[in-house]
Amino acid sequence: MPITGPDPGCLHAVARDVPDDLPTLLVVAVALVDVDNRVLIAKRPEGKAMAGLWEFPGGKVADGELPESALIRELKEELDIDVTHSCLAPLTFASHSYDEFHLLMPVYACRVWHGTPRPTEGQELKWIRPARLTDYPMPPADAPLVAMIRDYL
Repeated sequence: MPITGPDPGCLHAVARDVPDDLPTLLVVAVALVDVDNRVLIAKRPEGKAMAGLWEFPGGKVADGELPESALIRELKEELDIDVTHSCLAPLTFASHSYDEFHLLMPVYACRVWHGTPRPTEGQELKWIRPARLTDYPMPPADAPLVAMIRDYL
């Protein structure tokens, strides 16, 4: 069937009341997948924005920093594990507008790293079966990623 134009059912995703002048915040995240096909999630600690919600590990990309380099740095800082560029496979991305900024988040999958993930910033960690990811409340930008990660695994 030829494509004749946008699906009217998709217009709500484009025509939201979101200002175009929000600053864009680039962050990066990873689905760390262990040998049992479980995914690591981290609970945001008290004192941080969205405390108590679960997320995929990662963090902000510094000016001039590549997303992969930022993720390698963040995983060392937050989980004390070593990952190399070659172990990161691009998976999907999130694009979500919050009140003060628009978040753009490339998401990678990683099955190989050195070290044992441990919380170094007061966060709680859990290894979760992909089918159970919806049991954990997540920030609005992370929640839509669950289906992609389940499909990947």
